[in-house]
Amino acid sequence: MSDNNDSTEIPFGRADNAGKGPIIPKSASEALRPEPVPSPPRRSRKARSQVVVFLNFVMTSIVLVTLAAAAIFYYALDSFEKPGPLTANTNFIVRNGAGLNEIAASLERNNIITDSRVFRALSRIHLEDAVLKAGEYEIRAHASMHDVLELLKSGKSILYSVSVPEGLTVKQVFRRLADDPVLEGDLPAELPAEGSLMPDTYKFSRGTKRAEILQQMLTAQKALINQIWEKRDDDLPIATPEEMVTLASIVEKETGRADERPRVASVFINRLEKGMRLQSDPTIIYGIFGGDGKPADRPILQSDLEKQTPYNTYVIKGLPPTPIANPGRAALEAVANPSRTSDLYFVADGTGGHAFAETLDDHNANVRRWRKIEAEKAKQATQETQETQDAGQTAGQ
Repeated sequence: MSDNNDSTEIPFGRADNAGKGPIIPKSASEALRPEPVPSPPRRSRKARSQVVVFLNFVMTSIVLVTLAAAAIFYYALDSFEKPGPLTANTNFIVRNGAGLNEIAASLERNNIITDSRVFRALSRIHLEDAVLKAGEYEIRAHASMHDVLELLKSGKSILYSVSVPEGLTVKQVFRRLADDPVLEGDLPAELPAEGSLMPDTYKFSRGTKRAEILQQMLTAQKALINQIWEKRDDDLPIATPEEMVTLASIVEKETGRADERPRVASVFINRLEKGMRLQSDPTIIYGIFGGDGKPADRPILQSDLEKQTPYNTYVIKGLPPTPIANPGRAALEAVANPSRTSDLYFVADGTGGHAFAETLDDHNANVRRWRKIEAEKAKQATQETQETQDAGQTAGQ
């Protein structure tokens, strides 16, 4: 029996979805049995290719190497910039010809840097075309590798100095250079000409050769002599720069006061113009003792004034054959442009200076005055010595 709606009765044995075939009933045991797992889909031939596998390995390796390199670079950069292990300022010497590897190893060995490999690697980047300069450097406490590199690159090493005062002979200058504990190397076996070394204070870094300082002196003196000679008075009784140096060396030895040098020079210039002997005591000393100089306890004797040497200006006329010392700028300028005086004589005045005179009578008066002062000084020294001895005897009683 049917009703009036359009529904159609579904026959037994069909599912709601008629298009999928009949439903086959299962027994209870069959319903409880697990269904088989479907097999995985087959990999494509492209995915199984060895080339793809290798490329995957390469890409993975590149990523890992890049990460490792980045980590190493960060560590190196951090180590390069952070404060170093040095706890107190120290001096570090870079020898001539030392390479970056040697310098880096020495820095690590002296506990100035923590890792020589980091220093070498980053130094090559920072240096570009620059080099590390030889010398002795003061490394400050806790200086970073970057600080150390910049210091060695700058060449701002510790500077030492050797002073050569005016009036030393060449032999005495050689002795001073030879005795300097910082300078290195030997001096030439042959002495340069007397008067050819410029007195001055010369600065140098550790590792500098003595011959280098000597060459600086020679070059500087030559340039100075030429410069002063070009600006000399035209009417001087001096024919060559060598004669100017010779007279300047005598002026240098006669007075240590810069304000007196032009006037002392004028005395000798006036004597040369009049054909008088120079009668300079320092020339006697050089004729007897040469470049070694007179011993401090050796006075000039009356017999010395008559000794026949090429330098005894009490005997010879005009200038001696060579300078007797190395004159400085002030003495050279004094000879090239002397004071305009009529003085022919001078003698010590007992105060460190000199008394000048135009006539022999005035000069003799100055000499008597000086001898009186010297006698009084000697008397006073004798009294002081006696008082010291008496005080010592009293204290010992």
